[in-house]
This record gives sequence, structure tokens and C-alpha cells, in this order.
Amino acid sequence: MYGAIVTVAEGGSIRCPIDYPDRRFCRVEDPMADISRLPGPVADIWEWQYQGSCRDTDSAVFFHPEGERGPSREARDRAAKSICASCPVVRQCAAHALAVREPYGVWGGLSEDDREAIYRGRRPELAAGLELVG
Repeated sequence: MYGAIVTVAEGGSIRCPIDYPDRRFCRVEDPMADISRLPGPVADIWEWQYQGSCRDTDSAVFFHPEGERGPSREARDRAAKSICASCPVVRQCAAHALAVREPYGVWGGLSEDDREAIYRGRRPELAAGLELVG
């Protein structure tokens, strides 16, 4: 059982077992956490998603079923991109998908293949004007 708290020169404190002053058996307690390193409110980071044109659309439009190839996949990608084209947060969505390397679906008007081309430097014009982080 730990009892006495002893302040140490480094600004923290240690908690020592009752009646056992040998510091080798004490737990170091850090001073209060530095909250300046914590991220801001989560809602501020993700709030743009509430404005997305995709919110009322079936996710199957944006994410292909397993094994979908060829013309059907191209048609689905075009349908998703047409929704993105009029979306007020298309830039934030695309920047998010690129920053987290979103592996699946159409995000911000960019298909999986579009994002892969950007990562490999083959289509930098697709990312022009986006504020990328990370």
C-alpha cells in the first residue's frame, strides 16, 4: 500500500510505501498532463462531413462490392464522382482521403485509382489546390 507523497526536484512527485522510505520501491507520479499537446475538439475536425452531399446517398454508390470490375465499376465511380462534383466540402473530403491514405471508395471526387496515381506522382494535377496534411 502506498502512502506518503514526496516531491522531487524534477517537478514531479513519488509515492512511497507506508513506512518504507527507500525510493527504489517508490512509484514516480508525473506532474499534471500538458494539455497543450492534446488535439482540439473532435467535432471541429470532422464537422465538414455533416455538409457532404453523400450523407443521404447509399454508401454502395461510393464503395464497390467485392470483385466489381470493368464497365460496372467505372459507371459506379462516375455516379459517385457526379455527386461529389456539386458537394460543398469536396476539397476537405479529398484532402482527408489523401492524408489518411483512404484505401477504398470514392472520396472528394477521387477514386481509389485516382488517389493511387497521386501517391505515385503520376497525376499531381488531381491534388492541385488541396490543403494536404500529414
